[in-house]
Amino acid sequence: MSWTAETFKDGQVLLIDKPLTWSSFQAVNKIKYALKRKYQFSKTFKIGHAGTLDPLATGLLIICTGKFTKKIPEIQGQTKEYTGTITVGATTPSYDLETEIDATFPIDHITEDLIRVTAQTFEGEIMQKPPVFSAIKKDGKRLYEHARAGEEVEIEARKTTIYEFEITRIALPEIDFRVTCSKGTYIRSLAYDFGKAMQSGGHLTVLRRTKIGDYSVEEALTPEDFVALLSKKESK
Repeated sequence: MSWTAETFKDGQVLLIDKPLTWSSFQAVNKIKYALKRKYQFSKTFKIGHAGTLDPLATGLLIICTGKFTKKIPEIQGQTKEYTGTITVGATTPSYDLETEIDATFPIDHITEDLIRVTAQTFEGEIMQKPPVFSAIKKDGKRLYEHARAGEEVEIEARKTTIYEFEITRIALPEIDFRVTCSKGTYIRSLAYDFGKAMQSGGHLTVLRRTKIGDYSVEEALTPEDFVALLSKKESK
């Protein structure tokens, strides 16, 4: 399609493949800066994303512009699909690679049957505690701020739904998976709980968001590719 200043003001849904180590904020800012430079948008130009991805995750980040920012809550509420790797036998405070291993556990008893049967027990409606290293607010501060300050906080479990929890590769201590889930699900917490349910430990070592509703990462551009494509389009 032909991109113009008006098309972005009227509203666009941009599918971005967020790179590893980038924050969602950085990805949005990259797109926002490129659009403002191209079309001389004012500070009131609206742009935002529909669902944060952690810096250590890659994959689909949906960015809405202009009037389509009103669609963000609707998009956020749609089913998400993720693929990734859980490493069993160890835990970390953040439930992923953001922090160092704090405990190790045996894995000799973990069999393929145990892995697949345990995965099935997580399908359906479950109660899940968000990671202490998350952006949820408690007592006016984000949980990760409490955690980094060494403060202990009581985290309440939340109801979430795991529609599918498919094991796609087993090469212990690594277990690859594909998950479809509802809004508000923490895959890091799923990794931790999954390891615990097998009388071991687990933490997330790879995560990629592949779908949000009918939107797929296969149709997404990296931030750099989007900026390069934008620069080739002629303003009208």
